[in-house]
Amino acid sequence: MKLTRRDWLLTAAAAPLVAMDPAKLKLGISIDEIDDDPQVVVRFMKEFGLRYAEIRNVWGKYNTSQPLEKMRELRSIFDEHGITTSVLATAFFKVPLPPETPAGREALDKQWKLLNGAMERATIMGTKKIRTFAFTYGNDEKPDAAAYPRIYELVREAARRAKAKGFQLALENVNHSYVWSSTETAALLKAVPDDALGLTWDPNNAGQTGEKVFPEGFRKLDPARIFNVHLRDFRKSATGEVEWCAVGEGEMDNVGQIKALVKAGYREALTLETHYKSPQGKQHASRTSMTGLLKAVERV
Repeated sequence: MKLTRRDWLLTAAAAPLVAMDPAKLKLGISIDEIDDDPQVVVRFMKEFGLRYAEIRNVWGKYNTSQPLEKMRELRSIFDEHGITTSVLATAFFKVPLPPETPAGREALDKQWKLLNGAMERATIMGTKKIRTFAFTYGNDEKPDAAAYPRIYELVREAARRAKAKGFQLALENVNHSYVWSSTETAALLKAVPDDALGLTWDPNNAGQTGEKVFPEGFRKLDPARIFNVHLRDFRKSATGEVEWCAVGEGEMDNVGQIKALVKAGYREALTLETHYKSPQGKQHASRTSMTGLLKAVERV
């Protein structure tokens, strides 16, 4: 791909911000928040001097639904442009907890198959980190405290399977999951001390619970077990509900969070996961948020 003069100027303008200390910051982005076309993605990433990509959807499908040959094609594109896959994002265990019945065992078998396929694709993409979850409940439901022992058992088994093949699971705290708040996240880490299990720490998701995620929520976590971090911003609407917004326009203390991670010795990816919607489209939303994130990085 040949860069235009505008591409080079934008790259030159952005690069000094992200190159402040490459040993400390691996700034990246969740690629489908830019576009499903990887060629569009690499152009965007070059604008901002980004080298780390979290892969979720690509070419209109979840990566775990793409044939292996398409993942090899994606790897070739990334290699050509000096982009490294930081994490392969999957929907593993982002399902209701299967009951202990024949139908539930069938549902669980599908999840194990999903994990196996994810490890194949992660190998192709050159990463050992796979984003996962810890089961979900309905929007009008509350988590069942009695379910946690079995959830921990299944997550423990998932970590065992991943470890046997040289992978790490970066489990994300997410809305309406049994692991959503920082308290639930810390409890999971305590219950499953396997070094093959860590976090995709998403402070903004935790903020949806109403807790003060930084610094209070972050203090509950073991930074050594954070394998990936999602960054963006949120604010509360007039009705008190959390809504996503451009980085720098909300309540999230991204500067403080990044500083605390660096101080704790965190050396993995800091991934912009934009989420907020712009009437001008996904690329505009991601560009606006990345610009805000770079301003936060300048203050770290």
